[in-house]
Amino acid sequence: MIKITLHIFRYFVGILFIFSGLIKLNDPIGFSFKLEEYFGPTVFNIDFLIPVVLPMAIFIVILEVILGIFLIIGFKKKFTLWSLLLMIIFFTFLTWYSAYFNKVTDCGCFGDAIKLTPWESFTKDVILLVMIGFLFVKQDLINSILSRKIQKIIIGSSLIFCFYITYFVLNHLPILDFRAYKIGDNLLKNMTVPENAPKDIYEYSWKFIEDDQEKIYITNGEYPNVSGEFIGVETKLIQKGYEPSIYDFSIEVNGNNLTKEILSEEKLLIYISYNIANFSPSAIENLKTSFEKAKNKGYKIIGLTASSVEERKVFIKQNNISFEFYTCDETALKTIVRSNPGAIVLKAGDVIDKKHYKDFSDLNFD
Repeated sequence: MIKITLHIFRYFVGILFIFSGLIKLNDPIGFSFKLEEYFGPTVFNIDFLIPVVLPMAIFIVILEVILGIFLIIGFKKKFTLWSLLLMIIFFTFLTWYSAYFNKVTDCGCFGDAIKLTPWESFTKDVILLVMIGFLFVKQDLINSILSRKIQKIIIGSSLIFCFYITYFVLNHLPILDFRAYKIGDNLLKNMTVPENAPKDIYEYSWKFIEDDQEKIYITNGEYPNVSGEFIGVETKLIQKGYEPSIYDFSIEVNGNNLTKEILSEEKLLIYISYNIANFSPSAIENLKTSFEKAKNKGYKIIGLTASSVEERKVFIKQNNISFEFYTCDETALKTIVRSNPGAIVLKAGDVIDKKHYKDFSDLNFD
């Protein structure tokens, strides 16, 4: 029975780590944004690590994949199990901290492919901690049926595959796009809340002083009919209502929200740069070439950025850009396309194409 349990845990943990690593390897920039959120001032406040979040993200996801393979094939089991144990202890603490203090609402364990709430992430890590702990204690029963030569071939091939995928997605875009801005989606539809959609349900705890004693009255929102002195009220979310897949995207011009008007354009090309200061210089010529193609095809062309108006004016003047940059939230822009700059082509809100700046020449305007 112990051996059967060990084999189930071994292959389950190994496959899960490989799956989790590959999902994030498909989008290491997205995972680096999540690490940046953890390292930022609102969570752990370790800003000195932010400049190295991308190489750190790449190292972690490749390590996940390789450790999963190591566990399945039985290669260097002491190193593998120590590494898995330390990693899952760290992840368990991280997800507990996020859940308990409500700091990060999505741990990014499976990228954008599978969204988990903070407490779901913590529960998942606790289960993995139990499994890995069991494997650690019973590691003498872990053996490999493969020769050392075959093991090295598998490991070498896996590393080559991981490095190739990393190189490809960093120089283009993720191979699989799980976000609400992917090709084929309609942004207007993804922003719409159905008329009869369920709404958030809150519990309100009203505090009053009555007869020199503090009393609490709980309602679903209405002010209680109490004659005592009101002290304060606390709210608690009981049931989450409907949330559209796109809820933080807007296009603002001089303080006016023109999102629906602009996205409804029959032909629209948007250049996206969440930070113009980090705009890749090598992208300028590609941008200008694709701009001319889109203009000749009758497209309305705009830019979206979270940078200040002053920064935009300097950038436009220095690079002789002939379209305007409008305002959008930085997080939303990072979500739309994993490239700075990137581009997205729309027709009446439908996403026709999106590209990394190195691929602007391949944008589809037909």
